[in-house]
Amino acid sequence: MKAISYRSYGGPEVLTYGEVRDPKVAPDAVLVKVRAASVNPVDWKCRDGHLDAILDPVFPVIPGWDVSGVVVQPGVSVTEFATGDEVIGYVREDFLSRGTFAEYVAAPVRTLARKPRNLGFEEAAGLPLAGLTALQVLTRALEVGEGDVVLVHAAAGGVGSVAVQLARHLGARVIGTASERNHDYVRELGGEPVSHGDGLAERVRALAPEGVDAAFDTVGGETLRVSAELLAPGGRLASVADGAVLGLGGRYCFVRPDATDLARLSDLAEQDVLTVHVAKTFPLEEAAAAHELSAQGRTRGKIVVTVPWGDGGDEGDGDG
Repeated sequence: MKAISYRSYGGPEVLTYGEVRDPKVAPDAVLVKVRAASVNPVDWKCRDGHLDAILDPVFPVIPGWDVSGVVVQPGVSVTEFATGDEVIGYVREDFLSRGTFAEYVAAPVRTLARKPRNLGFEEAAGLPLAGLTALQVLTRALEVGEGDVVLVHAAAGGVGSVAVQLARHLGARVIGTASERNHDYVRELGGEPVSHGDGLAERVRALAPEGVDAAFDTVGGETLRVSAELLAPGGRLASVADGAVLGLGGRYCFVRPDATDLARLSDLAEQDVLTVHVAKTFPLEEAAAAHELSAQGRTRGKIVVTVPWGDGGDEGDGDG
């Protein structure tokens, strides 16, 4: 099959497009024909070697953990999915090797859920990692509930935009940091936008003089430190970007595959609680350009890599 892969750590130039071996389908996995795979910052951080301390690479590495596609072969023990089912997945293993930037991926059923019927494949591919991160941080680490005031950083980004929508659904008031050009977008999501950078603490306090009940950090560094200072008494702090949160009494979160959580996200998307904004798409062979755009850190919503269906067969509802 055709895929994007890299044989050593490095910049976007190490990504190559070409033939790799077909994946084997384990008894509790399904073979998914990939329609789209979203780009996440963790993809190029892994490629650069920044996660080498916690994830062993098995070269060649196919990047990508998000996927949307169609089941073409269930494993011999699989009862959850059948050929032709449209699925989404956060297909992460505890090592780097068999990712989703490919024509096919063998995905364990524990990583999958049915694709929301109202989302196209491109939009659906942007939901798993960002959605699971937002859901697990808000409900488990921060325990956000009715009446809470929640501060969400990078509120126009992939994780942040879903977090704003989910926090509102949970009954919270949401203050979201974003560049000024994205303020209207944050308002559309249900948040109250504030600009990040110098003076952030004063701007947040103007909206929440008594502090925030929960802060969701996706940036780290100075942003994390300021977030801790903005907490009301008893406030909760969580970060997906900076382990220093532990020294501030908060929680560090690394998203986990969870089929139940993913199914919940799919249901919420079908209820129009969640939307996914796709900023730009790239064909599979241009994945390096997609990585470069993601690394700039200014994307509204998600960047998505698309995979052609191939031999003219076009099952499913088409790209979104």
